[in-house]
Amino acid sequence: MLNHELDRIFQALADPTRRDIVERLTRGPASVSALAEPLAMSLPAVMQHLQVLESCGLVRSEKVGRVRTCQVEPAGLRAAEGWLGRQRTAWEARLDRLGGHLNDDEQEGRS
Repeated sequence: MLNHELDRIFQALADPTRRDIVERLTRGPASVSALAEPLAMSLPAVMQHLQVLESCGLVRSEKVGRVRTCQVEPAGLRAAEGWLGRQRTAWEARLDRLGGHLNDDEQEGRS
């Protein structure tokens, strides 16, 4: 995945309202009006947040009649999860090396 695509995903997730929407959609599809109901903002504002989430590939929507239903797009979440996983693996390896180094120094101090 290109870095600019990840940038767009993380920029979208930087907003707490959009994170809330994604979290709610992980429980299952929901209409725009259902997503907007608990939020203290206008329906057009919710639509703007959804457009950001759709443009970066985290959410997709479908309109049937007068109802627009949204659902999470697993591939977008997997891209973010993959990047985070790679960072976690790298940091764990660094911490393991540091732990080994500190153990070596401690054992040398006992000798």
